[in-house]
Amino acid sequence: MPKEPEEPEASREPVVTPVRVVIGLCLVAPFVAMLWVGSFAKTDPTFIGIPFFYWYQMAWVPISSALTVTAYKLWQRDQRGRAAAHVTAKGGEPR
Repeated sequence: MPKEPEEPEASREPVVTPVRVVIGLCLVAPFVAMLWVGSFAKTDPTFIGIPFFYWYQMAWVPISSALTVTAYKLWQRDQRGRAAAHVTAKGGEPR
């Protein structure tokens, strides 16, 4: 009995999905914000006596953490969805 040719995995599902674009944006945003020094290289406005240059950078610490956690959770959800789709495409039951 001849074996049916399987489709290549790349043709079944697109590699770039909207969720993956959001993940990429979550991970790139802190780098852009910190590497564009001209946007925050000033002293005003001050926040409780701290120049803008310093508090802007420190504000990005929790923002970056939140964006990284968001990207991780979205990636987990994306991988679970891909695994479930792969199992159902093979004719099995999703976990």
